[in-house]
Amino acid sequence: MALLPRLRTPMGQVILVGAVCFCCPGMFSALTGMGGGGQVDPHAANRALTALYAAFAIFGLLGGGFNNILGPRITVLVGSVFYALYVASFLRYNHSHDERLVVLAGGLLGFGAGLLWAGQGSILMSYPPERDKGLYISIFWSVFNMGGVVGGLIPFFLNFSRDRSSSHSVNDTTYIAFIVVMLCGSILSLKLVQPDQVAREDGTQVISALHTDVATECWEILKLFRDPRMLAFVPACIASNFFYTYQFNNVNGLLFDVRTRGLNNVVYWSAQMLGSVLAGRLLDKSSPSSRSRAHLGILLVAAASTLIWAAAFVNQTNYSRHRLPHGVPLDFTDGFQFLGPFVLYSCFGLLDAMFQTLCYWVMGEMSGEVQTLSRYGGFYKGLQSAGAAVAWQLDASEMALMPQLCLNWILMSLSFPLLWIMVRDFKDERHHRKEDEEHLFLLDSSSTNSED
Repeated sequence: MALLPRLRTPMGQVILVGAVCFCCPGMFSALTGMGGGGQVDPHAANRALTALYAAFAIFGLLGGGFNNILGPRITVLVGSVFYALYVASFLRYNHSHDERLVVLAGGLLGFGAGLLWAGQGSILMSYPPERDKGLYISIFWSVFNMGGVVGGLIPFFLNFSRDRSSSHSVNDTTYIAFIVVMLCGSILSLKLVQPDQVAREDGTQVISALHTDVATECWEILKLFRDPRMLAFVPACIASNFFYTYQFNNVNGLLFDVRTRGLNNVVYWSAQMLGSVLAGRLLDKSSPSSRSRAHLGILLVAAASTLIWAAAFVNQTNYSRHRLPHGVPLDFTDGFQFLGPFVLYSCFGLLDAMFQTLCYWVMGEMSGEVQTLSRYGGFYKGLQSAGAAVAWQLDASEMALMPQLCLNWILMSLSFPLLWIMVRDFKDERHHRKEDEEHLFLLDSSSTNSED
């Protein structure tokens, strides 16, 4: 009986939405991370992911409005069911090799993902107390990315006995396992609650959306494109998923055999958990000044980005789409030859989590209001997905690998000075944010009482 009240705390809701993302986007990330959706030929997956992220760009942007109208439980529930449908299309593709269903399922998942991540973003950025935002983000990221770890183990063990020279796609059992886990995530989303049912330990309540409607949401979303801070945020939004295509298809997918790709993903998503904890702790504890913590976080992530992309540049000089360094894909039994690309791929996971933790923390510092943060999250996911759609299409057109790498490096590098500009107006002391939240709560209470 005591479980339900604990689930209605900010930590309970963050862990719960993390568990949903463990089951749905986490498994999706593990499958996508294998390159080609687990298929030898990535063409069908590239087309499906292009459709997915094109739809995601639209519904990710609108997702904050859906969340403000429907609430996080319905928004996340509806969004989650399309993940299992997407994987089921690959199960059918294993036998029919008909791309049409895969592409259609990708487009539908773009709609669903836009809703799910809008609900997730509003919970993650608005529920935590101010002093622990980085901690909550890192906890969510760790739970979510544990899905990638488990999802990497599934194809590793289910395909372990195959000959390393096998050119087969992953087997049906792998896809079925992903589908079952994703359906469990949809069931878990039923335990999410409305923001006004969540109370923090310090006695403050989460401020829920007030009397929002479709026209209001459309207008407020359009206004984001006139906000100088959000315009400065555009390169970071685009960069934050753009690199997945290169990393998944053209590092993990090209350089390693099927069973080793699964093992690599276990470490990739484990590194994400470490990266989110490091970045979250830094952003919470390094200084009492929000601006100082933001500056330190930007400098740290920028330095890590430069080092890791420089190492990737060196690695890329050794191979192309049609010329592998050793003639055949690497296996984890290949010793030193395997070690260098493996470490690089793991560092990609570390950088991804640090960068996205920084982005979520910056957005969370910009407002204390659920409805505003929901729109910020939709803006982030919408532009993120537009960039991903372009990236998957570039790879589908067989763009050379070195230009792909350089484009990723440039986009991420451009993000850091603009993030620096975004945070220049952050208030110096944490108590200002707490005063703002208390003021919003009083306004909300006053509005409610006047209606009564």
